[in-house]
Amino acid sequence: MLLPCITSFVIFSYIPMGGLMLAFKDYKFNKGILGSPWIGFDYFARFFNDYQSLNLITNTLIISGMKLFLYLPLPIILALMFNELRSRWFKNFAQSVSYLPHFLSWVVVVGLVQRVLAPDTGLLNEAVAHFGGDGSIYYLMEPDYFYQIMFGSHMWKSIGWDSIIYLAAISGVNPDMYEAAKMDGATKWKEIRHITLPSIMPTIMILFILSLGNILSAGFDQLYLLRTPGNMHLSDILDTYIIRVGLQGGQYGYATAVGFMQGLIGFILVVIANRVSRRLTDTSVW
Repeated sequence: MLLPCITSFVIFSYIPMGGLMLAFKDYKFNKGILGSPWIGFDYFARFFNDYQSLNLITNTLIISGMKLFLYLPLPIILALMFNELRSRWFKNFAQSVSYLPHFLSWVVVVGLVQRVLAPDTGLLNEAVAHFGGDGSIYYLMEPDYFYQIMFGSHMWKSIGWDSIIYLAAISGVNPDMYEAAKMDGATKWKEIRHITLPSIMPTIMILFILSLGNILSAGFDQLYLLRTPGNMHLSDILDTYIIRVGLQGGQYGYATAVGFMQGLIGFILVVIANRVSRRLTDTSVW
């Protein structure tokens, strides 16, 4: 039963690692990867000497930091809310509604965002105009609204699906603990604070540690589709830069070097966070 899974990992995750040699080679089409000459760390030096590198790294850290740190408690809160619902049909309905956006591609989600925020004809602008406002603001072209739109669309699409694992962890808490707390006169908030949250803390820590691996990957699909000339200086991240210089510019070795740097830094952060968590909380991925 494990054979298909192992085969999939070998084919799609381990064999492609051989292509990382491109990060250290001056790739020539006629010579192939193995026949191309070695150039050492020239691509890495070139990236950090590029005038765009600081802006790219800053944008990536800001966006991925928002998705990691600001977003982290939201699925937990939603799972706690689902757990407190007593009406089974309403709980199932609410969960289904919150899960649904996860199955929509970013093309569809950003298309909806564009329709809602379109100038003059968009739902938001029509509502603003109805109450006496301007109603002609092109929100996606305004940098002041970019982070709100990015974070809001990410939350709408992901929060329901991400709450599943926390809800599963909550369902595994021993109900006798809640009964004992009620007998001692604990309020619902105290039950959540002193029983539920400590019980699911190992799950929270493990997911947080794993998420650190993507700290330099802020989400290509969403950011590429949300980019406009007005917000380009905020939405241009390492992922979009790699696609632009690699696939569009044909600089495969250089793009591989930048992608390799992303993965290496993420791996180092995961190892450090895992070691710190194991020492402080006895919870770790390995």
